[in-house]
Amino acid sequence: MVKTLTAIGNSLGLIIDKPILDLLHIDRDTRLEIDTDGEALVIRPVREKHGRRVRGAAKRMMDAHDTALRKLAR
Repeated sequence: MVKTLTAIGNSLGLIIDKPILDLLHIDRDTRLEIDTDGEALVIRPVREKHGRRVRGAAKRMMDAHDTALRKLAR
């Protein structure tokens, strides 16, 4: 796919087609990491690795076993 840049004020923007956005699960609120190897741009969505899922699982475990954990802490 060949694209050209579009003028947006004093800047230039790249329009990303909806099928690509859908494929990568990107929307207007997705933070993007932009990098270069000196010849090409690499644009990828910023994804939280496992932090959110791990924190959620730990919270559910602590909620389910609150009494036992408090006794062990004493």
